[in-house]
Order: sequence, then C-alpha cells, then structure tokens
Amino acid sequence: MGTVAALAATAAFAVSPAQAAAWETSEQWGTWENGGYTLYNNIWGSGAGSQTIWADSFSDWGVRADHPNTGGIKSYPNAKKVVNRRIADIGSLSSHYDVTVPSSGAYNTSYDIWDTDYDHEIMLWVNQTGAVGPLGSHQADVALGGHSWSVYKGDNGSNNVYSFLRTSDSTSGTVDMKPVLDWITEQGWMSADETIGDVQFGYEITSSAGGLEFTTNDFGVSSG
Repeated sequence: MGTVAALAATAAFAVSPAQAAAWETSEQWGTWENGGYTLYNNIWGSGAGSQTIWADSFSDWGVRADHPNTGGIKSYPNAKKVVNRRIADIGSLSSHYDVTVPSSGAYNTSYDIWDTDYDHEIMLWVNQTGAVGPLGSHQADVALGGHSWSVYKGDNGSNNVYSFLRTSDSTSGTVDMKPVLDWITEQGWMSADETIGDVQFGYEITSSAGGLEFTTNDFGVSSG
C-alpha cells in the first residue's frame, strides 16, 4: 500500500467511530433516552443554523453546530438527569464533567438546574468563549462546591435566573451542587421546600459559524 493510500485508510479508520454512534440526529427537538438520562438536541433560538447531536451513551456524546455569527442564543444541546427531590431533603448532589470545546465561536459550557415548576433556573458556567454573558446583575463572588464563582441574578420574564460563572475556564472537574443550592436558599432567593427537578449539562451556543465540534468525553450526576 502506498503512503497516500495508507494515510487515507488511517483517516477513514479514525472517523469511523463517529459514523457508528449509537444515536445521531439533526432534528430540532431530537431526544434519546439512555442510562436514566435524556439527551436533547434542543435548537430553540431564532436565526439558528444546522446542528447534529450524536451519542454512544449519556456520558459520551457530542455536537457539531454551524450557527451564524449573530447575537442571541441558538441552542442548548444537553444531557439531563431528573432528581425530583426537595432541597431540604438532598443529602448530596454532584456531577463530574470532561469536555473538549472549540477555541472560537460564542458559547458557554454549563449546567442548567431547574425546580419542578420551572420558576427558578440555576446556571453553572464552567467555561465560556466569545461574546456571551449572564442575565441580570452581579451579586457576589463566592467559593462553593469546589469552585470560585461570580454570581449574577436576573429574570427573563418567565423565571428567575441565578448564574454562577466560574472565575477561570475549566474543561474537567467535579461540582458539588448541594452547597450552591444551600447558598441560594440562604440568600432568600429560593425556599428549601422547592423541589429540584432537572439537572442538565451541555453547551449554550450563540454562534459557531463554519461548523464547530463540542465533545462530552465524560459526564454523570450523583445524588443522595
């Protein structure tokens, strides 16, 4: 086999795992259930381009997104775990993540934690790139759950939003969410009687012109 042919064969072998993903869709609201999690393509913003989500499991998945270089969030592809426990009854709630993200575009890699009534949204940004920012105004700088955060509080007209922006970007780690929830209740923003419903993790994408890859190498949520 010649050098060029050998290189071509190697390249073909290298891309074959992505082609053989257990699940893949470009549908706007495409979903897949696996291992007690739901994966969701979730192209919800106006002016969106194309986006394909693929997965071998809830902890091994990725996205190729080609959204135009315009303002406004286009999508939030994510994996979701349902918790359904009152904050006061949660003994522990944590998650680990390991991602590979592009150096261009505009996006954040974030957890999105909701109460069951969808009145309260808690966002934990572990990294961000480009012209993106949180809703509302700065409230405090805190060290919680193994990370340092800048905290913002706002209202999008449908629900309260509490955004915790990690003070330096991270592509892997573990977040202890219980201290975050307790801190929010201590501020009087939520009641400890609120029930936490969904813990989501994914990529809130504003722009990714030309097509960018977002890969979740490992992820999982633990509660007790």
